[in-house]
Amino acid sequence: MISFLKKLKVYKLKAISYPSSKVKLTTGHGKLNRGMTYVELIVVLSIFSIMTSVVLFNYKGFQAKVDIKVLANDIALKIVEAQKSSISGKLNIHASVDWKPSYGLYFDLQGILFGGNNKQFIYFADLYPLLTPDRQYSDGDFCSSVDSPDVECLDRIDITKGNFISQIEGYSGSSLTTIKDPLSITFKRPDSSAVFFSNDPDINKYDYIQITISSSGSSPSKAYIKVYPSGRIQID
Repeated sequence: MISFLKKLKVYKLKAISYPSSKVKLTTGHGKLNRGMTYVELIVVLSIFSIMTSVVLFNYKGFQAKVDIKVLANDIALKIVEAQKSSISGKLNIHASVDWKPSYGLYFDLQGILFGGNNKQFIYFADLYPLLTPDRQYSDGDFCSSVDSPDVECLDRIDITKGNFISQIEGYSGSSLTTIKDPLSITFKRPDSSAVFFSNDPDINKYDYIQITISSSGSSPSKAYIKVYPSGRIQID
């Protein structure tokens, strides 16, 4: 054992310091202090630009779908508001006498009567029995004033963000009829059912009325509001 140990050579390792300017650290064939070349930088920036473009494009489409759904919900909620106001017997604050009218929504996509358009609709109180009980919007204009006595218009809602009401249709089973004339949807207490008024003689014979909401731009989207004669409202 002793002889074996004697054969061992013990070396003392001493730290040797070199000037920093002479030290070159390498690993394999590449230098550790090697930076990016112009080609590598251009490739990285190109990839980043492509990824950013894809994300922004998808975001615009996603935002358009969200905006359409929000608009469809807002219109549906306004219909529900008319229904609840009628059933609860809400007094019309604009009428010259205290009474409980019908409430409803009015759409005039073509601007046939009062110069309306597909980016506006009206929330109104039907002035029955002060006027003829027509169950429709009967003001002489497209809601230019909401504070005068005996004015049916309660609110004119403007549609923004490039969205619009593209179509209104009546469905009987799988067949449909495009409703181009102005449409009123009203409710009268104590019944929660919806009454439709238009120049279409079959307007109250349809299984439901469908209001189509659309968006413009490079990523168009659509949403659908279905109003049934029973008063049920559905968003697709």
